[in-house]
Amino acid sequence: MAAPAQAYLTASRVPLPRPRPAEAPVIEPAQKAGEEPAQSEPSAQPEKPAAEARPPEPPPSSACRLALTDAVAIAPSIPDIKGPGACGGPDMVRLEAVVLPDKTRVPLKPAGTMRCAMATAVAEWIRSDMAPLATGLGTKLVELDNFDSFDCRGRNRIVGAKLSEHGRANALDVRGLKLANGRSIALTERNTPREQREAVLHSVCTRFTTVLGPGSDGYHEDHIHLDIAERRGNYRLCQWEVWDEWPRIAPLMPALRPDEAPPREVAEGKPGEAKTEAAKPAEPATAQSAVTEPEPEAAEAEPAPEQPKPKPKPKPKKRRTAPPSPFSFLR
Repeated sequence: MAAPAQAYLTASRVPLPRPRPAEAPVIEPAQKAGEEPAQSEPSAQPEKPAAEARPPEPPPSSACRLALTDAVAIAPSIPDIKGPGACGGPDMVRLEAVVLPDKTRVPLKPAGTMRCAMATAVAEWIRSDMAPLATGLGTKLVELDNFDSFDCRGRNRIVGAKLSEHGRANALDVRGLKLANGRSIALTERNTPREQREAVLHSVCTRFTTVLGPGSDGYHEDHIHLDIAERRGNYRLCQWEVWDEWPRIAPLMPALRPDEAPPREVAEGKPGEAKTEAAKPAEPATAQSAVTEPEPEAAEAEPAPEQPKPKPKPKPKKRRTAPPSPFSFLR
């Protein structure tokens, strides 16, 4: 039986399986009874997740950050401030000093926290306007007195008010500029020369969109508020009254009354007397010389009745004092 079957298979040509490809995975042999399972060899390096393989890349620097180099200002970047509410913002820096074209530094004391755009505006203002102003006075600018920068609060520190530009890190309050000769330009002091304060006023109102100072709203009498808030139609707000200087010597007598002032009202007389009319301005001398005779109506007018003279008050009687008693020492 075996011989005929072998002859039949050879005659029908049954196809054999193809050879196993080289890249096919190795099939482990089945485990027999009583044998321990084969342990696979540990890999040289365990595979890590894709997130852990590469650290997250920092966001690319903004155009403002690339322009605000160490040649313009010492302003290191800080993490973005988020909240509470709408406070904070992106692209934050800590403005420590402004670098002048001659490489000298004008520090902000204390350093201000603000957005890069606001820091750039402050640096350009110091470099282009305030440093030349100090040079014109024969000295140099050495310090900027920073009153306030970032502060998450409402306007004018009123609870529940609209968010201030300080809360958006978009504002700076300045009290004055210190000079190398020991003096300072106090922006809200009346003793500071008026021309210096006016020069600063024209400068800040040109570079910043909001300027608030004395005479604006009662909350900016001791400092100047600066910000670059964006408004419709590029609207700007500049409210700063540059008051006159205080007189060096206080006037002892009041100033003379001007001729064009209205006549003063005369106070009422004693009870029983008629009210006097308001003082009339004096007529010209030519008119007085022309009138020599009294008017007939005034001549025929009856004289005013004489007022009764008040009766003199009786003098108080003097009381006689009793002579001292010889026994007064016994009391």
